[in-house]
Amino acid sequence: MGDTSWIANIFTNPFLRGLTIGLLVALILWVRGLLKTRELNLNLKKLREHLHTKLEIDSAENERRKEEMEKTKQERDNLRNMVQVLNQKPGRQELRQVQVYQKALEIMFEKSPGFAPAWQITAREAEEELKRAERGIIPFFKRMTTSSGNGSEKSSKKALELEQSTGR
Repeated sequence: MGDTSWIANIFTNPFLRGLTIGLLVALILWVRGLLKTRELNLNLKKLREHLHTKLEIDSAENERRKEEMEKTKQERDNLRNMVQVLNQKPGRQELRQVQVYQKALEIMFEKSPGFAPAWQITAREAEEELKRAERGIIPFFKRMTTSSGNGSEKSSKKALELEQSTGR
């Protein structure tokens, strides 16, 4: 019975009773804390894995974008070089100049109302001159006038006038 009185003394003592209840509450809170810590560590590990996966995906995407950007830069440089080469080819510069003149004409038609009739007359004259040059009349005239001397100038002018009047 001595043992029971000692145990009964412990349970009847208010200090020891409070200490026991406090230790039990502390033990429960500690176990709960351990479980919560374990859960948080698992979540942290899971988040780190997700972050690692995301960084790998982003890294691969960045590399793909860099390669695509380099490829685009290379294509741009190639196209720029091709444009320069094409502009250097015979006839390309003249075509570009024609386009510039065409745009200038459009602007002049819009800005000055008296420009159109004068331009059309001048353009017709230039076109007729080019047609004559294509038929060979003007180059023939130029050859005759440059090759003839001072004395034969009158005879060559008569011959030119004769050819001009016949339409050759």
